[in-house]
Amino acid sequence: MSELSYAERILADVRALAAKSAGGRLPLPDMTDWDIFPFEGPMQVRALEAVTLPEPAREGEGAEGGCSACSRADDEFLWTSEHWRLKDIEPAGLPATVLLMPRDHFDLADLPVERAEELGPLMLRVERAMLGLGGIGRVHINRWGDGGAHLHWWFLARPAGLAQLMGSFSSAWLDVLPPRPHEEWNATMAEIARAMTAGDD
Repeated sequence: MSELSYAERILADVRALAAKSAGGRLPLPDMTDWDIFPFEGPMQVRALEAVTLPEPAREGEGAEGGCSACSRADDEFLWTSEHWRLKDIEPAGLPATVLLMPRDHFDLADLPVERAEELGPLMLRVERAMLGLGGIGRVHINRWGDGGAHLHWWFLARPAGLAQLMGSFSSAWLDVLPPRPHEEWNATMAEIARAMTAGDD
């Protein structure tokens, strides 16, 4: 089945279901009743737009696309190795958020087996560095990749004790919560960097 026919089938199913619903839209999913759902009040499901192919190019995709991840110098990262680099983001609402990416320009589908073999132990290392901050209930690891063609894994540190931030909506809370003060954020990033560097021994 082609990508287009699959997308068109989804749209047809959506339109048929929406036509039976009040207001001609899909009903809200059960997740809106979950304790961890970040929003409340009147809301509705957005209508799906038409299929657009080819999809827009991602940042760093194709021969003509410059990749910002590839062009960054090592001193912009918290930690680097021969094949991997760990980057922080701007201060955010969660205690810590970092991105793990290969030094060379790969996506997951074309990641060489040698780098793939390093990935599991390295993910454990990053998670342990973040848990070592103290007060962290869980570290969530995500990979989306629709915006950038350079493989990057998100590590989101959820604070212990805030049950509403549990689970898959932690990434939504990342954008909702007020960002941590720069001084606190920089100190946290420095602690993660020290833990990663200690693991190099």
